[in-house]
Parts: sequence; structure tokens; C-alpha cells
Amino acid sequence: MKYLLLMYADESIISNYSKEEFLAANNTWAKLVEEMSTAEVLISNSGLAPVANATTIRIRGDKTLITDGPFAETHEQLGGYILVECKDLDEAIYWAKKVPTAQYGSLEIRPLWFQGLSSF
Repeated sequence: MKYLLLMYADESIISNYSKEEFLAANNTWAKLVEEMSTAEVLISNSGLAPVANATTIRIRGDKTLITDGPFAETHEQLGGYILVECKDLDEAIYWAKKVPTAQYGSLEIRPLWFQGLSSF
């Protein structure tokens, strides 16, 4: 089953890292990506540009409303994702607990919806 691990955190935490903290975080991420790849659960992962670069659209009737920035004001922003294939939710939780973002933010684990017609 495929699960999307959505990483939420306050963007200012990482932007305030020292060079040493940033290099240590990069090392931790590299080790996690290698471990997930070796375990053959990693499908894809990526960080997102800062929320200041976001654009939100809403369609109401025949009008398209375009707004710079995120959908809602929050203290934590969606900062990236990891797409994994795991045997069940317990295994997805196992991997989510290893994601560094969980230490200062949160991870939302969501199964992908269409994984065959039987799950609809």
C-alpha cells in the first residue's frame, strides 16, 4: 500500500540553522533516504519551496480567485513529502518516526486513495 508522509513544520526553524546544524541535518536526511531506499519502501521524496512562493486558487462558480501564499494562515507549513510503499499503516508509522521533521514539526500519514478499484 502506498502512503504519503506529509511534513509540516515552522519554516523559521530551519532558516535559523547554523551552517553546522544545516550540514548535520543534511547528513541525517541522506542516511534516512539511503535506509529507505535499501529497504525498498521509498518511491519519491522532495522538499517544497518556502510558503511565500505558494499560489492558491479557488474556483467559485465561473470565477477563478488567485491568491499569493498558502490557503490559510498557520504556524506550520507543508514543507515536503515522502511517498512510500509499505505493507500496512504500522510500517508507514515506523518510517515516519524516523523522519527528522517529526522532532520539531509533524508528519501526516495518508494512504493514497486509488490503489485499485476495491479501495474506492
